[in-house]
Amino acid sequence: RRPNHGLEMLALFGVAAAGFAPGARVPAAFHAGAAVTQQPQMPVAAHATARLSSGLAPLFEEQRRAVRAGFPSMVATGPAGLFTQSNPEDRRVLPDDPGDRQVFRVVYVVLESQYQSSLTTACKRINAGQEKVAVECSGYILEELRDPKNYEQFKKDVAEANIFIGSLIFVQELADKVVAAVEPHRDRMDALCIFPSMPQVMRLNKIGSFTMASMGQSKNVMTDFMKKNKPSGTSFQDGMLKLVRTLPKVLKFLPGDKAKDARAFMMSLQYWLGGSPENIEALLLNLAGQYVLEPGALSGEIVSPPEVIPDQGIWHPMAPRVFEDSVEYMRWLRNDYAPSIGINPATAPVVGLVLAKSHINTKDDAHYVAMIMEIEAQGGLVLPTYTGALDFSKCIDEYFFLMGTPQVDVTINLTGFALVGGPATQDHPKAIATLKRLNRPYLCAIPATFQTFEEWKDSELGLHPVQVALQVALPEIDGAIEPLIFSGRDGVTGRSIPQADRVVTLTKRALKWARLRKKTNVEKKVAITVFSFPPDKGNVGTAAYLNVFGSIFECLKSMKKAGYNVGEVPATVEDLVDRILHDKEASLASPTLNVAYAMSVAEYKELTPYAEDLEENWGPPPGNLNTDGQNLLIFGMTFGNVFIGVQPSFGYEGDPMRLLYAKSASPHHGFAAYYTYVEKVFGADAVLHFGTHGSLEFMPGKQVGMAGTCYPDRLIQSIPNLYYYAANNPSEATIAKRRSYANTISYLTPPAENAGLYKGLKELGELVGSYQGLRDTGRGSTIVNSIVATARTCNLDKDIVLPSEDEDSASLDLEGRDAIVGKVYSKIMEIESRLLPCGLHTVGVPPTAEEAIATLVNIASIDRAEDEIVGLPRIISESIGRDIEDIYRSSDSGNLEDGVLRQKIVQAVRASVRASVERSTDASGRVSTVNPMFAGLANMFGGSPMLQALHKQGFKNLVDADIEKTFGYLEFCLKQIVADNEMGALLEGLNAEFITPGPGGDPIRNPLVLPTGKNMHALDPQSIPTSAACVCAKVVVDRLLERQVQDNDGAYPESIAFVLWGTDNIKTYGESLAQVLWMVGVRPMPDSLGRVNQIEAIPLEELGRPRIDVVVTCSGVFRDLFINQMNLLDRAVKLVAELDEPLEMNFVRKHAIEEAEEFGCSIRDAATRVFSNAAGSYSANVGLAIENGGWEGEQQLQDQFTSRKGFAFNADKPGILDDQADKFKSALRKVDVTFQNLDSSEISLTDVSHYFDSDPTKVVSSLRADGKKPTAFVADTTTANAQVRTLSETVRLDARTKLLNPKFYEGMLKSGYEGTREITKRLRNTMGWSATAGAVDNFVYEDANEVFIADEAMQKRLLETNPNAFRDMVTTFLEANGRGYWETSDENLDRLRQLYAEVDDKIEGL
Repeated sequence: RRPNHGLEMLALFGVAAAGFAPGARVPAAFHAGAAVTQQPQMPVAAHATARLSSGLAPLFEEQRRAVRAGFPSMVATGPAGLFTQSNPEDRRVLPDDPGDRQVFRVVYVVLESQYQSSLTTACKRINAGQEKVAVECSGYILEELRDPKNYEQFKKDVAEANIFIGSLIFVQELADKVVAAVEPHRDRMDALCIFPSMPQVMRLNKIGSFTMASMGQSKNVMTDFMKKNKPSGTSFQDGMLKLVRTLPKVLKFLPGDKAKDARAFMMSLQYWLGGSPENIEALLLNLAGQYVLEPGALSGEIVSPPEVIPDQGIWHPMAPRVFEDSVEYMRWLRNDYAPSIGINPATAPVVGLVLAKSHINTKDDAHYVAMIMEIEAQGGLVLPTYTGALDFSKCIDEYFFLMGTPQVDVTINLTGFALVGGPATQDHPKAIATLKRLNRPYLCAIPATFQTFEEWKDSELGLHPVQVALQVALPEIDGAIEPLIFSGRDGVTGRSIPQADRVVTLTKRALKWARLRKKTNVEKKVAITVFSFPPDKGNVGTAAYLNVFGSIFECLKSMKKAGYNVGEVPATVEDLVDRILHDKEASLASPTLNVAYAMSVAEYKELTPYAEDLEENWGPPPGNLNTDGQNLLIFGMTFGNVFIGVQPSFGYEGDPMRLLYAKSASPHHGFAAYYTYVEKVFGADAVLHFGTHGSLEFMPGKQVGMAGTCYPDRLIQSIPNLYYYAANNPSEATIAKRRSYANTISYLTPPAENAGLYKGLKELGELVGSYQGLRDTGRGSTIVNSIVATARTCNLDKDIVLPSEDEDSASLDLEGRDAIVGKVYSKIMEIESRLLPCGLHTVGVPPTAEEAIATLVNIASIDRAEDEIVGLPRIISESIGRDIEDIYRSSDSGNLEDGVLRQKIVQAVRASVRASVERSTDASGRVSTVNPMFAGLANMFGGSPMLQALHKQGFKNLVDADIEKTFGYLEFCLKQIVADNEMGALLEGLNAEFITPGPGGDPIRNPLVLPTGKNMHALDPQSIPTSAACVCAKVVVDRLLERQVQDNDGAYPESIAFVLWGTDNIKTYGESLAQVLWMVGVRPMPDSLGRVNQIEAIPLEELGRPRIDVVVTCSGVFRDLFINQMNLLDRAVKLVAELDEPLEMNFVRKHAIEEAEEFGCSIRDAATRVFSNAAGSYSANVGLAIENGGWEGEQQLQDQFTSRKGFAFNADKPGILDDQADKFKSALRKVDVTFQNLDSSEISLTDVSHYFDSDPTKVVSSLRADGKKPTAFVADTTTANAQVRTLSETVRLDARTKLLNPKFYEGMLKSGYEGTREITKRLRNTMGWSATAGAVDNFVYEDANEVFIADEAMQKRLLETNPNAFRDMVTTFLEANGRGYWETSDENLDRLRQLYAEVDDKIEGL
């Protein structure tokens, strides 16, 4: 299609990669025949340092090897464990023969490497062209300063330097190192030029009398000008450019020497922004000539004017020039260029690119050229724009619209930075507004600049954590998707090298999005993928709190209305389930799901290029999963152009040996065949993963920055991936975004309601009510006796101390009786007010008014200091002269009077919120329009309805002014609750439009999570823990330690095992992270940009207690999202281990000294306390074993935990997670307490398997020399009144409020098939706590058996709705008994065995 086009490009690349610019003298080895000479003379084409299309990858590799042959090895040579081991000595420039020439010395440090080549070439040009002057130059990539050897050499170089240059130094701990090395020599040096960097680095600037340190300290014209135009925030570089353009206006007012120095700085900045070797040469000679050398030392034109291209424009390597107008560019593209390369501009998709000007200036643009050429090779056209500012939204605003209409189909940001602000501070609202206006998919690809491309390729972690924070997490807040790495840094030359296979993949994915936009809806093919976990027919359609099939049913109806071909939609949800679970004609006994396609082994091998790689784990295809022995089976059903398929399972759930592996195995053949079918046989234009969550994103591979060998990348291939994810789970949603390129759409979890009271608990509540009226009469003691007996029947004696059975309360005085009743009342109110989500959510069905009330009550109960919103409980308590915290503490301790008052306040909150919502409730019981809460005539008579409700509850001191601000906030929240866009976002995604981004988390803590239907993101990982989180953390830690000291005769625990979760830390802004820091006595500190990456030890006098040792087990998701915070934790532990303090006051140091002796290592290395899975692996697989029954005994579970979780993070070697299982076990051996956090009402201990999967309680017991079981605690911060309970107390509370609570299980049963499965799941997870912690009381199993098994009517309901899930429930009861966790009667066991046989026969059709 384009004769010689690729070869011309390749020849140019070969020349440029060796350090020669086109037009320079070319060594014979690099001639490529006529291809070079035919290259048209295009000024901009001279910038092109590479041309690469997909067919040229092998040639490209060969050519690169030839070019590199003369250079030292690029393979890592430094100490193990650092992210980059490139050697700064490789870029040192020394004059060959300085003779008697005057030599000046230059040292530079840069964040990114694109300037490296220009600086090297500039220095070589000076040494070759100057007769009296020579230069020595040593250069460092910022990340290299982590290596102690490099840093020592850097300090030596700085000590001898005349000129120092720094740029984009935005990593705090490395900025500190730069300042520490440079500042002592600042006065001696002749010139220091610092371009946009951290403020303390910027203050190093010094050119003659010009400094930034003095900015604003003296009165003169220049100072006033700089004050007014001082660069700051996101517009820093924009401000610098403005200074350059406007400075000449004020220079004429300055004294000559000051004007000269200020002019020298601004000229230096212009040369730097120009970036070419010629510009950098002029910069160095300008500074040296004015501030270093003797007059007359320089020869030739000393200071040539800066050569620059426009500040922003459209740059195409084959264009005749840089365009500053998109109309002119599009005219050239459509009329001249597209026809010349065989592309029809009328039908070709247009890809908008955002580029960084510095790469074009420095001619380090091979990766950009490769991307442009590949898009054109695949039939697309390119609109490649750049700006020299850090506000890249200017490119979109200026060039991507034509008369207000977008002229691109998809956008890729190739800078890797947030759209507005780059690596400094960001303006996300501005970025989102720009992208919403454009309304196209927005991909942000990443140039791997902190590592060489070999280091990235060889790293199990993948992308460098600082780069993940800057170039993945921050763009996600803008709404960016698909963080593919498309280039890497050459370890020697510093040039960007395009990654051939990644460029091809990125292009395919971008063009798939573009073509999705161009297709009509009736043509589009969509694959809806549901999950089955654990793998069982009763578990098809698994998703957190989501009615999956009910939601798919709604989606099919909406898609049909929008013009999609969905075939014949089943009449009911039940019919839809039936069609997918088994053939329509088949009976209940159908052993498998409906088979949509049988793929032969030959077809599978032909269409799945990596099939052979799976054989190491699974043998040759078809294997024994998802197969009939000959073919690989794809389960599901097709409805028109919509395929609803069932994603296969991991495959190793029931294999004890595979569960023990420290690293996870590859997907099996059936799993690979499923995704091969979706893309290459069914031909999906998009895939929709339905609900939280599947296995795709958790398959082995790098954590972030997938390579072509990573399984999530291999499986998803080029299909646009839309993914419904629970709004309360941003951490795992983020894994799906980064590892499987998902464009997430948040869905609401069911509103949390109060658990209420039932059966004996309800009777207890009534007895307490009776006692209050008769407490000081003769009947008082009789009622107390009944309360005690009923409390014992309800097993409350496990939680509170009750009088013995033969003790008569008549012997007690009134105060004694009140104390007993107060404790019982406190416990039942704790159960009654506990929040639980009721039922399952259905996508596209907005909440009812009742559901909205439940959510608003919880929102109204929290103080929000950051928004200056006071919670209703505090407002109400203050109206009667009480502090709500005092009421909480008093009622928790069993004070009956305050317990009753607290409940009265709760009722008042509920009544007032109900009154506010009733104003907007329509006849159908939903809120369609939110009416102002403080409007209408009713307010004139007796106040607002909310105030009237509060007065009715007895709080008559309140006036509307007290509650107006809080209800104004609730009005805003109600609008968010009912503004559902879950279905709208799906249709936007399928139209290839921009899905509005928004935070994930707990909608009660952060109502900005609402409305749902957003492209969910986490948070800036460097923003936590916040100061508010630190305050909350201190409260919890102090309560935990108080309880331990009280229970252990005044002794503090020496070591506590923590579990850190990704989602919890997102929701709470780092509370559990702050708990660990407070435990060891370390304070987190923000840097000058507000990023939390510094620490200081709290003095023991201030701490007032010993430093408690910790063993921190991080979930795989936490590791992926917060590796910077793992660094913070490890630094904190090492910091306190090395403090010279008494061992009885520093248990971290005490244990580190013991372990240093045990392992023969330094105290610093012995202080290893932060552990997780191996990179790319998740969980301890304990949950998998228990869910599938495939475990032999508790020792197997404990071995899984220590082998899979024993990978240590070391801040001194942050590039690897080392297998340190021995140090992990040694640390756990000393643990006295295990500790976890519950942070939201939706997910508690038995809702998911994660909590017990990572619980080390029995592991510690098996490792300790005394065999003592550690005390297990759980912090509950789900309400404003944070609690610390034992694990057993929390399991009992969970069972009483969920598994055993009619409100919960009846709510679930309304959802039919899925609801039965949810009930069974909680029973199985309860057994998980028996297995890992021995934390489940016998009565929990006994009462559950009474509810679900002994009741024949309940048996029938469960069997009819989901027979497979009911069989699993029966199995779980029998297993709990068989493993010794439940003692029960023979009658119960006989009934269970008989039931199992009956259900099994029915399922099998016998």
